[in-house]
Amino acid sequence: MNSSQDDFSPHLIIKNDRHRDLRYGENPHQKAALYVDPTVKEANVVTASQLNPTAKALSYNNYNDADGALNLIKEFKKPAAAIIKHANPAGCSVAKTISEAYEKALATDPMSAFGGVVALNRECDAKTAEKIVSSFKEVVVAPSYSDESLSILKTKENLRILSVGELGSPTVIVIEKPIVGGRLIQQRDLHTISPEDLEIVTTIKPTASQIKTMIFAWKVAKHVKSNAIVFATGTETVGLGMGQVSRVDAVRLASIKSIEHAQDKTPQGAVMASDAFFPFPDAIEKAAEVGISAVIQPGGSINDSAVIDAANDLGISMAFTGIRCFKHD
Repeated sequence: MNSSQDDFSPHLIIKNDRHRDLRYGENPHQKAALYVDPTVKEANVVTASQLNPTAKALSYNNYNDADGALNLIKEFKKPAAAIIKHANPAGCSVAKTISEAYEKALATDPMSAFGGVVALNRECDAKTAEKIVSSFKEVVVAPSYSDESLSILKTKENLRILSVGELGSPTVIVIEKPIVGGRLIQQRDLHTISPEDLEIVTTIKPTASQIKTMIFAWKVAKHVKSNAIVFATGTETVGLGMGQVSRVDAVRLASIKSIEHAQDKTPQGAVMASDAFFPFPDAIEKAAEVGISAVIQPGGSINDSAVIDAANDLGISMAFTGIRCFKHD
Protein backbone atom coordinates (compact mmCIF):
# COMPACT_ATOMS: atom_id res chain seq x y z
CA MET A 1 0.00 0.00 0.00
CA ASN A 2 2.72 2.47 0.94
CA SER A 3 5.18 1.70 -1.82
CA SER A 4 6.29 4.34 -4.28
CA GLN A 5 4.46 2.66 -7.15
CA ASP A 6 1.97 4.80 -9.04
CA ASP A 7 -0.47 1.97 -9.69
CA PHE A 8 -2.80 0.52 -7.10
CA SER A 9 -2.86 -3.23 -6.58
CA PRO A 10 -5.82 -5.13 -8.07
CA HIS A 11 -6.28 -6.75 -4.65
CA LEU A 12 -6.14 -5.22 -1.20
CA ILE A 13 -5.15 -7.34 1.78
CA ILE A 14 -4.95 -5.58 5.12
CA LYS A 15 -3.59 -7.07 8.31
CA ASN A 16 -3.75 -4.80 11.32
CA ASP A 17 -3.55 -5.99 14.91
CA ARG A 18 -6.06 -4.89 17.52
CA HIS A 19 -4.16 -2.52 19.77
CA ARG A 20 -6.84 -1.82 22.33
CA ASP A 21 -10.55 -1.49 22.83
CA LEU A 22 -11.77 2.07 23.17
CA ARG A 23 -14.32 3.28 25.69
CA TYR A 24 -16.69 3.97 22.79
CA GLY A 25 -16.74 5.46 19.30
CA GLU A 26 -17.70 8.94 18.24
CA ASN A 27 -20.72 8.61 20.55
CA PRO A 28 -21.28 6.51 23.70
CA HIS A 29 -23.70 4.13 21.98
CA GLN A 30 -21.04 3.09 19.42
CA LYS A 31 -18.48 0.40 20.23
CA ALA A 32 -14.93 1.05 18.98
CA ALA A 33 -11.41 -0.36 18.89
CA LEU A 34 -7.97 0.80 17.78
CA TYR A 35 -5.90 -1.28 15.37
CA VAL A 36 -2.21 -0.77 14.67
CA ASP A 37 -0.45 -1.01 11.32
CA PRO A 38 2.98 -2.51 12.11
CA THR A 39 4.44 -1.35 8.79
CA VAL A 40 4.15 2.37 9.63
CA LYS A 41 7.49 3.86 10.65
CA GLU A 42 6.76 7.59 10.85
CA ALA A 43 5.73 9.34 14.06
CA ASN A 44 2.09 8.59 14.86
CA VAL A 45 -0.38 8.73 17.72
CA VAL A 46 -1.35 5.04 17.56
CA THR A 47 2.00 3.81 18.88
CA ALA A 48 2.83 6.97 20.86
CA SER A 49 3.84 6.59 24.50
CA GLN A 50 1.28 7.96 26.96
CA LEU A 51 3.47 9.51 29.64
CA ASN A 52 0.76 9.74 32.29
CA PRO A 53 -0.76 6.23 32.20
CA THR A 54 -2.97 6.96 35.22
CA ALA A 55 -5.02 9.40 33.09
CA LYS A 56 -8.09 8.03 31.38
CA ALA A 57 -7.48 6.31 28.06
CA LEU A 58 -7.76 8.22 24.80
CA SER A 59 -11.15 8.13 23.11
CA TYR A 60 -11.97 7.55 19.45
CA ASN A 61 -12.36 11.31 18.98
CA ASN A 62 -9.11 12.02 20.87
CA TYR A 63 -7.18 9.76 18.49
CA ASN A 64 -8.80 11.33 15.45
CA ASP A 65 -8.03 14.88 16.59
CA ALA A 66 -4.52 14.00 17.75
CA ASP A 67 -3.77 12.45 14.37
CA GLY A 68 -4.99 15.58 12.60
CA ALA A 69 -2.99 17.87 14.87
CA LEU A 70 0.20 15.86 14.40
CA ASN A 71 -0.20 15.80 10.61
CA LEU A 72 -0.58 19.59 10.57
CA ILE A 73 2.55 20.43 12.55
CA LYS A 74 4.56 17.97 10.44
CA GLU A 75 4.20 20.56 7.64
CA PHE A 76 6.69 22.91 9.31
CA LYS A 77 10.43 22.79 9.95
CA LYS A 78 10.55 25.77 12.33
CA PRO A 79 8.89 25.65 15.78
CA ALA A 80 5.17 25.16 15.21
CA ALA A 81 2.09 24.58 17.32
CA ALA A 82 -1.48 23.72 16.42
CA ILE A 83 -4.70 23.23 18.34
CA ILE A 84 -7.32 20.91 16.82
CA LYS A 85 -10.99 20.71 17.77
CA HIS A 86 -13.42 18.34 16.06
CA ALA A 87 -10.80 17.49 13.42
CA ASN A 88 -10.31 21.15 12.41
CA PRO A 89 -7.59 23.62 13.42
CA ALA A 90 -8.66 26.22 15.96
CA GLY A 91 -5.29 27.87 15.48
CA CYS A 92 -1.78 27.31 14.15
CA SER A 93 1.45 29.28 14.29
CA VAL A 94 5.13 29.09 13.44
CA ALA A 95 7.44 31.19 15.62
CA LYS A 96 10.98 31.49 16.97
CA THR A 97 10.19 29.39 20.03
CA ILE A 98 7.65 26.64 20.67
CA SER A 99 6.07 28.60 23.54
CA GLU A 100 5.54 31.62 21.30
CA ALA A 101 4.10 29.39 18.59
CA TYR A 102 1.61 27.89 21.05
CA GLU A 103 0.64 31.29 22.43
CA LYS A 104 -0.11 32.65 18.94
CA ALA A 105 -1.98 29.51 17.90
CA LEU A 106 -4.16 29.74 21.01
CA ALA A 107 -4.85 33.45 20.45
CA THR A 108 -6.49 32.67 17.10
CA ASP A 109 -9.62 31.32 18.80
CA PRO A 110 -9.28 30.63 22.55
CA MET A 111 -12.97 29.84 22.88
CA SER A 112 -12.89 27.08 20.27
CA ALA A 113 -9.56 25.78 21.59
CA PHE A 114 -11.24 24.87 24.90
CA GLY A 115 -11.05 21.09 25.23
CA GLY A 116 -8.89 20.77 22.14
CA VAL A 117 -5.81 18.75 21.22
CA VAL A 118 -2.41 20.48 21.18
CA ALA A 119 0.41 19.39 18.88
CA LEU A 120 3.99 20.69 18.97
CA ASN A 121 6.82 19.90 16.58
CA ARG A 122 9.49 20.57 19.20
CA GLU A 123 10.15 19.26 22.69
CA CYS A 124 7.65 20.71 25.14
CA ASP A 125 9.45 22.95 27.63
CA ALA A 126 8.26 24.31 30.97
CA LYS A 127 7.21 27.68 29.56
CA THR A 128 4.99 26.03 26.97
CA ALA A 129 3.58 23.58 29.50
CA GLU A 130 2.56 26.43 31.80
CA LYS A 131 0.61 28.01 28.95
CA ILE A 132 -1.05 24.73 27.99
CA VAL A 133 -2.35 24.01 31.50
CA SER A 134 -3.70 27.54 31.89
CA SER A 135 -6.82 26.42 30.00
CA PHE A 136 -8.59 23.09 29.54
CA LYS A 137 -7.05 20.76 26.95
CA GLU A 138 -7.69 17.07 26.32
CA VAL A 139 -4.41 15.88 24.78
CA VAL A 140 -0.88 17.13 24.13
CA VAL A 141 1.24 15.58 21.36
CA ALA A 142 4.95 16.34 21.03
CA PRO A 143 8.20 14.62 20.03
CA SER A 144 9.41 14.77 23.66
CA TYR A 145 9.05 16.61 26.97
CA SER A 146 11.48 18.14 29.43
CA ASP A 147 11.26 16.78 32.98
CA GLU A 148 9.98 20.13 34.24
CA SER A 149 7.29 20.33 31.57
CA LEU A 150 6.09 16.83 32.44
CA SER A 151 5.73 17.80 36.09
CA ILE A 152 3.64 20.80 35.09
CA LEU A 153 1.45 18.92 32.61
CA LYS A 154 0.80 16.11 35.08
CA THR A 155 -0.84 18.56 37.47
CA LYS A 156 -3.83 18.17 35.13
CA GLU A 157 -4.95 14.67 36.09
CA ASN A 158 -6.71 13.75 32.87
CA LEU A 159 -4.59 15.63 30.34
CA ARG A 160 -3.29 12.87 28.08
CA ILE A 161 0.42 13.40 27.27
CA LEU A 162 1.63 11.67 24.11
CA SER A 163 5.26 11.38 23.08
CA VAL A 164 5.69 10.43 19.42
CA GLY A 165 9.48 10.69 19.11
CA GLU A 166 11.35 12.36 16.27
CA LEU A 167 8.95 13.45 13.54
CA GLY A 168 11.23 12.68 10.62
CA SER A 169 9.86 12.48 7.09
CA PRO A 170 6.51 10.99 6.07
CA THR A 171 6.66 7.31 5.10
CA VAL A 172 2.94 6.67 4.62
CA ILE A 173 2.04 7.78 1.10
CA VAL A 174 -1.32 6.06 0.63
CA ILE A 175 -4.36 6.54 2.83
CA GLU A 176 -7.80 4.98 2.87
CA LYS A 177 -11.34 5.67 3.93
CA PRO A 178 -13.68 2.76 4.59
CA ILE A 179 -17.17 3.24 3.20
CA VAL A 180 -20.13 0.91 3.27
CA GLY A 181 -19.33 -1.75 0.67
CA GLY A 182 -15.62 -1.08 0.31
CA ARG A 183 -12.75 1.35 0.72
CA LEU A 184 -11.60 4.50 -1.00
CA ILE A 185 -7.84 4.54 -1.59
CA GLN A 186 -5.81 7.60 -2.51
CA GLN A 187 -2.33 9.05 -2.33
CA ARG A 188 -1.75 11.12 0.79
CA ASP A 189 -1.62 14.87 0.09
CA LEU A 190 2.07 15.51 0.67
CA HIS A 191 2.30 18.14 -2.07
CA THR A 192 4.17 21.29 -1.11
CA ILE A 193 4.47 24.64 -2.82
CA SER A 194 7.24 27.23 -2.93
CA PRO A 195 7.20 30.90 -3.98
CA GLU A 196 8.48 29.82 -7.39
CA ASP A 197 5.33 27.74 -7.92
CA LEU A 198 3.01 30.72 -7.58
CA GLU A 199 1.48 32.49 -10.56
CA ILE A 200 0.84 36.14 -9.71
CA VAL A 201 -2.32 37.02 -11.64
CA THR A 202 -3.13 40.56 -10.45
CA THR A 203 -1.54 43.82 -11.47
CA ILE A 204 -0.92 44.41 -7.77
CA LYS A 205 2.01 42.22 -6.81
CA PRO A 206 2.28 40.62 -3.36
CA THR A 207 5.22 41.63 -1.21
CA ALA A 208 7.86 39.13 -0.13
CA SER A 209 6.24 39.11 3.31
CA GLN A 210 2.82 38.37 1.85
CA ILE A 211 4.22 35.52 -0.23
CA LYS A 212 5.74 33.99 2.90
CA THR A 213 2.36 34.22 4.60
CA MET A 214 0.67 32.73 1.53
CA ILE A 215 2.86 29.63 1.79
CA PHE A 216 2.14 29.30 5.52
CA ALA A 217 -1.63 29.76 5.07
CA TRP A 218 -1.68 27.22 2.24
CA LYS A 219 -0.03 24.59 4.45
CA VAL A 220 -2.68 25.17 7.10
CA ALA A 221 -5.52 25.12 4.57
CA LYS A 222 -4.52 21.59 3.56
CA HIS A 223 -5.65 20.46 7.02
CA VAL A 224 -8.90 22.42 7.23
CA LYS A 225 -12.08 20.68 6.13
CA SER A 226 -13.51 21.97 2.87
CA ASN A 227 -14.77 24.46 2.07
CA ALA A 228 -11.68 25.89 3.76
CA ILE A 229 -10.62 29.50 4.23
CA VAL A 230 -7.59 30.60 6.26
CA PHE A 231 -6.79 34.19 7.28
CA ALA A 232 -3.17 34.66 8.35
CA THR A 233 -0.60 37.33 9.11
CA GLY A 234 3.09 36.56 9.30
CA THR A 235 3.14 32.86 10.16
CA GLU A 236 0.11 32.70 12.42
CA THR A 237 -3.55 32.14 11.79
CA VAL A 238 -5.99 34.99 12.39
CA GLY A 239 -9.29 33.33 11.52
CA LEU A 240 -10.47 30.06 10.02
CA GLY A 241 -13.62 29.15 8.12
CA MET A 242 -14.14 25.43 7.69
CA GLY A 243 -16.60 22.80 6.62
CA GLN A 244 -19.02 25.15 4.92
CA VAL A 245 -21.06 24.21 1.85
CA SER A 246 -20.57 27.72 0.49
CA ARG A 247 -17.16 29.30 0.03
CA VAL A 248 -18.67 32.71 0.73
CA ASP A 249 -19.92 31.36 4.07
CA ALA A 250 -16.43 30.04 4.81
CA VAL A 251 -15.10 33.57 4.26
CA ARG A 252 -17.84 34.96 6.51
CA LEU A 253 -16.96 32.46 9.24
CA ALA A 254 -13.23 33.28 9.04
CA SER A 255 -14.17 36.96 9.27
CA ILE A 256 -16.31 36.39 12.37
CA LYS A 257 -13.57 34.35 14.01
CA SER A 258 -10.89 36.94 13.24
CA ILE A 259 -12.96 39.89 14.48
CA GLU A 260 -14.95 38.46 17.39
CA HIS A 261 -12.89 35.55 18.72
CA ALA A 262 -9.20 36.24 18.04
CA GLN A 263 -7.15 37.92 20.75
CA ASP A 264 -4.93 40.84 19.72
CA LYS A 265 -5.30 39.93 16.05
CA THR A 266 -7.03 41.57 13.12
CA PRO A 267 -7.95 40.57 9.56
CA GLN A 268 -6.86 44.03 8.42
CA GLY A 269 -3.98 43.48 6.00
CA ALA A 270 -4.14 39.69 6.37
CA VAL A 271 -3.63 37.06 3.66
CA MET A 272 -6.47 34.71 2.72
CA ALA A 273 -5.92 31.13 1.53
CA SER A 274 -8.66 29.10 -0.14
CA ASP A 275 -8.44 25.34 -0.70
CA ALA A 276 -10.24 25.61 -4.05
CA PHE A 277 -11.01 28.25 -6.65
CA PHE A 278 -13.52 31.05 -6.23
CA PRO A 279 -16.38 30.52 -8.71
CA PHE A 280 -17.54 34.14 -8.39
CA PRO A 281 -16.08 37.43 -7.11
CA ASP A 282 -18.47 37.54 -4.12
CA ALA A 283 -16.07 35.84 -1.67
CA ILE A 284 -13.28 38.25 -2.66
CA GLU A 285 -15.64 41.16 -2.07
CA LYS A 286 -16.52 39.81 1.39
CA ALA A 287 -12.83 39.39 2.21
CA ALA A 288 -12.11 42.96 1.14
CA GLU A 289 -14.76 44.22 3.56
CA VAL A 290 -12.66 43.04 6.52
CA GLY A 291 -9.34 44.21 5.08
CA ILE A 292 -7.82 41.17 3.38
CA SER A 293 -4.89 42.40 1.28
CA ALA A 294 -3.70 39.27 -0.55
CA VAL A 295 -5.16 35.93 -1.66
CA ILE A 296 -3.71 32.54 -2.53
CA GLN A 297 -5.99 30.11 -4.32
CA PRO A 298 -5.77 27.34 -6.93
CA GLY A 299 -7.40 29.18 -9.82
CA GLY A 300 -9.09 27.24 -12.60
CA SER A 301 -12.62 28.64 -12.51
CA ILE A 302 -14.33 29.64 -15.74
CA ASN A 303 -14.82 32.96 -13.94
CA ASP A 304 -11.15 33.48 -13.04
CA SER A 305 -10.99 36.69 -15.06
CA ALA A 306 -13.93 38.21 -13.14
CA VAL A 307 -12.36 37.18 -9.82
CA ILE A 308 -9.01 38.68 -10.83
CA ASP A 309 -10.71 41.89 -11.99
CA ALA A 310 -12.48 42.15 -8.63
CA ALA A 311 -9.18 41.70 -6.79
CA ASN A 312 -7.56 44.42 -8.88
CA ASP A 313 -10.47 46.77 -8.30
CA LEU A 314 -10.32 46.14 -4.56
CA GLY A 315 -6.54 46.56 -4.27
CA ILE A 316 -5.90 42.89 -3.47
CA SER A 317 -2.95 40.92 -4.82
CA MET A 318 -3.63 37.34 -5.85
CA ALA A 319 -1.58 34.24 -6.57
CA PHE A 320 -2.64 30.96 -8.16
CA THR A 321 -1.16 27.63 -7.03
CA GLY A 322 -2.53 25.59 -9.94
CA ILE A 323 -3.46 22.86 -7.49
CA ARG A 324 -6.24 22.52 -4.94
CA CYS A 325 -6.17 20.93 -1.48
CA PHE A 326 -9.66 19.66 -0.64
CA LYS A 327 -10.00 17.80 2.67
CA HIS A 328 -13.33 16.10 3.25
CA ASP A 329 -12.45 13.62 6.04
